[in-house]
Amino acid sequence: MKIISDKTPVVVNITNYLAMNFNANALLAIGASPIMSFYHKEMDDLLRIADSLVINIGCLDDDEIAGMHAAATAALKYGKPWVIDPVGVGASSARTDTAVELITKYHPTIVRCNASEIMVLHGTACQTRGVDSVEPVEKARGCAREFALQHGTVVAVSGAVDYITDGTREAEVHKGSPLMAKVTTMGCCASAICAAFAAVLPPFEAAVAGMDIMGTAGEAAAARSRGTGSLAVNFIDELSLAK
Repeated sequence: MKIISDKTPVVVNITNYLAMNFNANALLAIGASPIMSFYHKEMDDLLRIADSLVINIGCLDDDEIAGMHAAATAALKYGKPWVIDPVGVGASSARTDTAVELITKYHPTIVRCNASEIMVLHGTACQTRGVDSVEPVEKARGCAREFALQHGTVVAVSGAVDYITDGTREAEVHKGSPLMAKVTTMGCCASAICAAFAAVLPPFEAAVAGMDIMGTAGEAAAARSRGTGSLAVNFIDELSLAK
């Protein structure tokens, strides 16, 4: 997209191992410049030159958590927007505690999640199944609004209809395809793309734009795909063709 490619924002990605290649190609396709790293000792240097950051807690270990804290610290230090993807919060106490600590200590610009994840972060009882959402987006709207207001952030909840709010404003994205849920790391990709837009737009507008281009590309890719394997390839193609 022109708003991205005109600036070519550098996006630092701390993401899970499954998502690294897909996310990097998606960011390149929209005109951003990805850096993939976990190493805590280089995060200050990277965030000094970067335009935004995304932290995805999908595959946790002690070294990666150290990198997350170092990166979020540097993002605050240099005033860089950052996105957290609290993958699978509620599935384990370690996962939930890590996400809560990152959010409360470092105040993310955008929380990009599914319905079950935002309900867990909000403290509302809900059903979870690993990293997948059991709850519908409609049930999570109130939690998302309250959480956004409480933490001064934008919450983007993905689902059949994506819901974005900063606590006072709200938007919906009615795009995409059910096939997208069958391709691993598609949600992780949404977080990375929101981070790219956060480098060039205000937070609420960035989250809306990120979810919109995800839905637009996914819908177009699904229309010409035989199944989920070709959908993944066609999705990257559609991102690269977006205007």
